[in-house]
This record gives sequence, C-alpha cells and structure tokens, in this order.
Amino acid sequence: MDLSIKYLIQEGLYESGQSDEIRQWIRKGDHDLGTAKLTYLHIPEYLDTVTFHCQQAVEKYLKAYLIFQSSIFRFSHDLICLLDLITLKDSDFESYYDSLSELQGYAVGVRYPNETIYLSNEKVEKAMVTAKNVSEFVTRRIKITVDYNDILDK
Repeated sequence: MDLSIKYLIQEGLYESGQSDEIRQWIRKGDHDLGTAKLTYLHIPEYLDTVTFHCQQAVEKYLKAYLIFQSSIFRFSHDLICLLDLITLKDSDFESYYDSLSELQGYAVGVRYPNETIYLSNEKVEKAMVTAKNVSEFVTRRIKITVDYNDILDK
C-alpha cells in the first residue's frame, strides 16, 4: 500500500524556500497524524501513544502556519504559545484555544510512567478529530492541497 502524501502548491503563492519548509512541516505533521490513526486502528490499547502523536501533529501544523506568516518563533512544544503567536496576526485561529488546551496535556503527561492521565476512547477520538481539523484549517488558509491515502480517512 502506498502511504506517500503528494503536495501540490498553487503556483506563485510562495517563495520556493518557504514553500519547501512549509511542506516539510505539514508532511511531518501528517506522519504523526497517520501514526496516531494507524495505532488507534491496530493497537487500540496504546491510547497514550495516539494522543501524543495527535499533539505532535498539531504542533507541526501550527509551526507550518507560523512560517507561512513569516513569524519569528522559538521551537516550543507549547501549543498555546504557538497559537498565541498565530492569533497576533490571524484571529480566525482563536476558536482553537479550548481544544488545543486539552490536547496540550498529551505532549508530556502521557509519555512517562510516573504521569498518569485517564484516556477514554472518546477523548482519544476527540484528539484525532482536533488534529485533523487543524490540518485542514491550516492547509486551507495557506492554500495547500493535500492528497491523502485513504487510510487517513478511516
């Protein structure tokens, strides 16, 4: 099965260097989201891994958008910090504060044995929907068309 992702950027919208960097961030985010979905489908007891990859995917999509905005930012795993920077120039992202605040807790808390977070299937599915929604919102805003393999939509 071909899991490659093809990116098509509308001609003339970006400087080539910026375009390549944006595509690389989105591709890495898509890899995290794909990993989350495949893990959920095939190893459903690994809920912590699923939510971690959802958080990582969103982080990468936000960084792609910051590059699109030509914003200067430090490489942080803090989704709210990244969202704060984006909303300085684009208030349309403000609607994501609540869902990203919840997703933020999956960055570190689920990664270590001494940190315990109860994860229901509902919370995990919500994390996956949030990551996919952010991906779609970001790619629409920067006018990138992404052709996904069907596995991402199952």
